[in-house]
Amino acid sequence: MSAAAAAGTWTLGDLEVNRIGYGAMRLTGNGMMGNSDGTPIDRDVAVGLLHSAFEQGVNHIDTASFYFSPLRSANELINRALASWSGDVVVVTKVGPARDPSGEWLYTVRPDQLRGQVEENLRQLGRDYLDVVNLRASGPRTASIAEHFGALAELREAGLVRHLGLSAVLPEHVVEAQKIAPVVCVQNSYSVDWRRADESGLVNLCGEQGIAFVPFFAVSGLRREAAAGQEHDARVHSVADAHHATPTQVRLAWTLHRGPHVLAIPGTRNPAHLTENIAAASLRLTEEELALLDRPDEGTD
Repeated sequence: MSAAAAAGTWTLGDLEVNRIGYGAMRLTGNGMMGNSDGTPIDRDVAVGLLHSAFEQGVNHIDTASFYFSPLRSANELINRALASWSGDVVVVTKVGPARDPSGEWLYTVRPDQLRGQVEENLRQLGRDYLDVVNLRASGPRTASIAEHFGALAELREAGLVRHLGLSAVLPEHVVEAQKIAPVVCVQNSYSVDWRRADESGLVNLCGEQGIAFVPFFAVSGLRREAAAGQEHDARVHSVADAHHATPTQVRLAWTLHRGPHVLAIPGTRNPAHLTENIAAASLRLTEEELALLDRPDEGTD
């Protein structure tokens, strides 16, 4: 059994993946809101990192065409890695928001513009069709996603997309989308410290309907893409110490313990951290430890 397979598998439509995957956002050096600080990762190093993930059993990669910095594109790097890899890897991308060539964000996207975004991902990834495309809503206050999701459903019928998912949505959006076409996954911000998807019932709804729930920012607390290792959370650290594990591994293990339909897609540019993240698939937390981590902090809502 590979390291990534230790937490079991889930099926995205008809595509079986190990529950711990890899998120490509950090691969290029860009962070949220188009920040592109830092030295660009060497292409060969990036391809080697992805191959290392595949060798350890990762067969689910999360990406987007807007994951790029001035000199690197996540999709381009993934394309290169897959071109020299013989195994099966499910690539999940997303559309909705976009960035122009200079990196400026374009948040307002019409339904008829989604085909161009899908085709952009196809070109960059070098594929004839996309395994999974997530429609990323402009925000949870979005009243309806029906028109945009309907446009993607048409592209699915045309054979450009195999399966559809959602990102940054509320339960009502999932219900709305399911009436149009099957939803195989939902991506929302979710972590030990950020439980809105529990409060709204989204995690449970996905489980009841057989939809994968795929948290992003699962290891970074409330600081989004910032490294979680800087956070002095006594409870997380105490559990980590008991298992001779890292706080990041505990956060990932907590995520995977939320249900068999919950996946993890931690991202990193560090080979050692990659191995540590994947090793979290085999970390088993006790009921007492889960209760300790689930206890709300004093003074929080």
